[in-house]
Amino acid sequence: MSFDLDAALRWLKPQRRKRPLSRRPDDKLTWIDRVPAVGSPVLLDTTVYIDTLQGRSPEALDEFISVRTSNHSSVCLSELTHVFGRLNPGDPRTEGSLKVIGQTIRDIPSHRLIAPDTDMWGTGGILGGILFRLGSYPAGAQGKCLNDALVYLQGRKLGWPVVTGNITDFDFLNQLVPEGRILLYRKTE
Repeated sequence: MSFDLDAALRWLKPQRRKRPLSRRPDDKLTWIDRVPAVGSPVLLDTTVYIDTLQGRSPEALDEFISVRTSNHSSVCLSELTHVFGRLNPGDPRTEGSLKVIGQTIRDIPSHRLIAPDTDMWGTGGILGGILFRLGSYPAGAQGKCLNDALVYLQGRKLGWPVVTGNITDFDFLNQLVPEGRILLYRKTE
């Protein structure tokens, strides 16, 4: 597979994007509790797994993903497996956390796990860079911006809305590339 850098630059026009991004008001965003439960397949962002495992997923999200066909990104898989290397094995909470996360990963059906293709990786690098620059993120957040851009572009290319509790980042991505779709929720505290 090849990547057409010139085509990606013509499409995203990073040199023309100079104004900082700001989050749109809630009434301009698409919330999960305001869309029909029955509909197209969706792509889950990492926040869905984390909020569900921590008991912070709202009832509307739980009902929604029990009805819709949920697809999974290998980008989110990487974010989930990262903890297996990051968490301190000497911490008494680590074993239990890894057990629950491991079972969640094992429960992902292999036919529903999708990896970004070469074009998404190349374009995602540019989009993630734009997001980082215009979103005024702190140093060190480049990887987070890249991962979010990859998941967003996967959803866009496959025609699936991305379900996420990461409201600001995905609103920014949706402003930069309006052809993608997002379904947002707020975690419960």
